[in-house]
Amino acid sequence: MDRSRSDVLIMGGGVIGLACALYLLKAGASVRVLEQGLPGNGASHGNCGTITPSHAGPLTMPGMVGTALRSLLRRDAPLYVNPRPDPARARWMLDFARHCTWRDYHYAGAARGALLNRSRALLGELIADEGMACEFEEVGELYVYRDGRTMQGDRPHVELLRRLGMDVRVLKGDDVLALEPALRDGVVGGLLHPGDARLRPDRYVAELARRVRELGGAIETGARVDEFVFDGERISHVRTTGGVFSGDRVVMALGAWSPLVGKLLDIRLPMQPGKGYSLTWDQPPERVPTHSLVLREAAVCVTPWVSGFRLGSTMEFSGFAEGLNPIRLDALRRGAATYLHEPEGRGEMVPWWGWRPMSVDELPIIGPSTRWSNLTYATAHGMLGISMSAATGELVANLLAGPAPVLDPTPYSPSRFDL
Repeated sequence: MDRSRSDVLIMGGGVIGLACALYLLKAGASVRVLEQGLPGNGASHGNCGTITPSHAGPLTMPGMVGTALRSLLRRDAPLYVNPRPDPARARWMLDFARHCTWRDYHYAGAARGALLNRSRALLGELIADEGMACEFEEVGELYVYRDGRTMQGDRPHVELLRRLGMDVRVLKGDDVLALEPALRDGVVGGLLHPGDARLRPDRYVAELARRVRELGGAIETGARVDEFVFDGERISHVRTTGGVFSGDRVVMALGAWSPLVGKLLDIRLPMQPGKGYSLTWDQPPERVPTHSLVLREAAVCVTPWVSGFRLGSTMEFSGFAEGLNPIRLDALRRGAATYLHEPEGRGEMVPWWGWRPMSVDELPIIGPSTRWSNLTYATAHGMLGISMSAATGELVANLLAGPAPVLDPTPYSPSRFDL
């Protein structure tokens, strides 16, 4: 028996790779996950942990290109594009700009909304059925505004969600303050998304890994993908720093690293790493918000848990530049201080950065490759990997092991990029 062989070989041990592994195992497949570090150490670890059907609206909307260009002069802008020359990023930005139309906004919004709604429905069941201890709470998310123009500018967001049948409630400033006493005066209004939820993302990923192992899946750590061996149009073996492995099917769930590994497959994935930051305290403040918050003008996400408190968000396009940027971290703290009586938690504070896998059309890439006969993609989830994880795992398992998918996979198909 070849112990290095599995029915399905999954490249990537983040939230998407592990969710795919879990659903495939439940469908009866044998699974091996290849992870270059430890499970969930990438963008799955330090994000805000919100489950947000409310984030169906993509970044691709008219006016976004102007916002990005203005950010060239502001290193602390919520959306920052590093001005240093980068041909690959410039091509991506031009293609992204072509998608910034109302037609593409509504198309991507509907497709993202379908995946998000399905995932939201599955997550509660998955966490309960698999006994996952990850501080899952169905508390809703609240967008907070201190400028009426910003709130007015978010009307397309409200209209899109209502068109998709999602519950979004427009609140006046006094109603927002009554709902969240942790907020400072000066709030002019808010949007309440009752269907949203939250969890501790690091614990959710750890619980996914635990269940994958308990169901017989293998997780190879320290296994960075270095080379592929081909048999015609089929991937025969995957060489890694942890050994050589093979699978009847191969799944690419590498997040932001997908385009780098794609080069080894002679594939150019239309993706860029979008760098995000967070600050996490091991205790919440005394005046802690009830809901997860999005502080709109500052573009700061606030996530309170029983076990901690996190400020996060920002989007920085700087290629694969590593490391913490103090200017970006300071912007998180300043933004939160404008809105909250107690903008920081208590105890030890841990800063974090990670790359989000951003596709050029703001839709994930899920489905069979047009180039390699046994390759399936599950990548490019942007800022929504946690939110889309369960539905992506289910969809990949449906495509590889049946039954027929509940979701229409067409909008996410790699064939739209001839991949």
